[in-house]
Amino acid sequence: MTQLSPDNFHDGPEGFRVAARTVIPAHEVWFTFDRSSGPGGQNVNKRSSRVTLWFDVLASPSLNNRQKALIRSRLSTRINKDGLLRMVASRHRTQAANRRTLEGRFVEVIGEALIEETVRKKTKVPNAVKRKRLTDKRHRSRVKDARRSPGGEE
Repeated sequence: MTQLSPDNFHDGPEGFRVAARTVIPAHEVWFTFDRSSGPGGQNVNKRSSRVTLWFDVLASPSLNNRQKALIRSRLSTRINKDGLLRMVASRHRTQAANRRTLEGRFVEVIGEALIEETVRKKTKVPNAVKRKRLTDKRHRSRVKDARRSPGGEE
């Protein structure tokens, strides 16, 4: 397994933009490479094309405590007990393609985890809606009464 220094790659001059005001610097993310499993002929046996991305959520200075808590709760299945987020890509035959895929997925996954759900405001049912529901209900009841046989149950 080979390891690449996190300083060698980044998603832009500033790092990975995961939200409008949140950028994770490239030096906080690192990659490891090893051999993929599955079919692929001899390419699988001699190339380290599988890419694993690592990100230390707990130690990241670019995230505040609220963001760290959101990420830890929403991505709990991908984060180990040490607070390291691990993502793997091995779909493509080349290391570069797997890395690009993984970088895009990292930005997408972290970005989605940071979206705070809006709390629904409870609203009262307007009186006009209540009145309409009751008049419709009365009307429906009268229609059903009119369908009944005049002698009652038979």
